[in-house]
Amino acid sequence: MALFIFLLVQIGYGVAGMIGGMVPTNATATQPARGIRILVESNGIHTGLVLPKVAAGVDWRRFFPANDLGDPRYAGYDHVAIGWGDRRFYVETPTWADVRPMTVVSAALGSGQTVLHVEHIAEPVPGAQVRVVRLRPEEYRRLAAFVRASVAPRGWHRRGYGQDDAFYAATGRYDAIRTCNSWTGDALRAAGVRIGAWTPFPVTVLEWLAA
Repeated sequence: MALFIFLLVQIGYGVAGMIGGMVPTNATATQPARGIRILVESNGIHTGLVLPKVAAGVDWRRFFPANDLGDPRYAGYDHVAIGWGDRRFYVETPTWADVRPMTVVSAALGSGQTVLHVEHIAEPVPGAQVRVVRLRPEEYRRLAAFVRASVAPRGWHRRGYGQDDAFYAATGRYDAIRTCNSWTGDALRAAGVRIGAWTPFPVTVLEWLAA
């Protein structure tokens, strides 16, 4: 019986997530033919934003300095990839192969310990897992304000998976409702991008965006 209830909850959560991802917000929004180009990428678990380091008066080099990296030379790249999530889940699961059941259960139940994962990278090539979004300057500044509000002031930080990334203490609580992917959707919604009302899974984010 317990297993049946667990499976029923899982199925219900999946269905609810897909329905929530199909309901549009900013339904009449359009993207400019020319604008600030950002990207949204997925590794199959986490989605995140790929932003130019300097655009529309926003300079991410102040927030995510070179000295926070294992190798400061990676700060020479012109983009940052930013994702938000549960600290333990993010730190321990860089790929699907690293996922452990108890880590998933713990994250789903909720945690107030959240992080931003920030990579210093070259602009990725668009494709199935990397989608392009163009923003007007004021839209980009709203997006940047959302991201900045996710950084905990004077918080914990540590080096990341490799030499080009780092983790920073974040604001907000992670749980099954507000996942790393719903954070990405919330950020895009704050900018005015047409996106689903609730985006708990990578597909519920990417399905709205042009390849």
